[in-house]
Amino acid sequence: MAQDENMFGRIECNGELYEGHIEIKGKSLFVEGKELPLDEISYLPPVNPSKIICIGANYMDHIREMNHEVPKNPVIFLKPPSAVIPHEGEILLPKTSRRVDYEGELALVISKKGKDIQKDEWEEYVMGFMCFNDVTARDLQQEDGQWTRAKSFDTFAPMGPFIVDVDPFNLEIITKVNEKVRQQSNTSNLIFHVPELIEFISHIMTLEKGDVISTGTPSGVGPLNKGDVVEVMIEKIGTLRNYVR
Repeated sequence: MAQDENMFGRIECNGELYEGHIEIKGKSLFVEGKELPLDEISYLPPVNPSKIICIGANYMDHIREMNHEVPKNPVIFLKPPSAVIPHEGEILLPKTSRRVDYEGELALVISKKGKDIQKDEWEEYVMGFMCFNDVTARDLQQEDGQWTRAKSFDTFAPMGPFIVDVDPFNLEIITKVNEKVRQQSNTSNLIFHVPELIEFISHIMTLEKGDVISTGTPSGVGPLNKGDVVEVMIEKIGTLRNYVR
């Protein structure tokens, strides 16, 4: 899955922070035209959100998988910014959970402050899109009957590797664990798509520049174990890879 050329990212190289438009050519990464060797950089989260708004039960196949009812409105919940980790960061399994699941998702980044946004205005408020993994302590979610604890552990919001300007309506999305495909779908299968989500959420809360909205996961969610490598791959955006510890 090739990345689009119009990418924004944040990286570190030899103790220095670089952020801006990214281009990858061969074994080099260019930030605003400055060349950096790929093997000497470390990735940072491409954005520092004030809040992460996630959508539950937004693919029909996942609704059946989880035995949920089809929602009349988007089902939203929040993850704290303290859960964020970047591409190639480590997902830490909490001692209090017996089952932690991956959930590969398409996420968007808000470009400017907005409230009561209409769905036909959505493009004015979107900086771009990235891969997201809504890591979830499934046993705690079922135990609590609500989702906050299960979704909020540190390292439970991997995002990246870059923010990419793409058309979000027809993108293949795949999640792999140890190179085996576990989820495969297309964003065309979303029940509530980006315009509806931005309208619905912004009528509840003010969206700030840098806020993240993750659009939900398709069927095929499953457990992660120590030593696993989990990858969320989205067409024209790239691959978010994380290591489970």
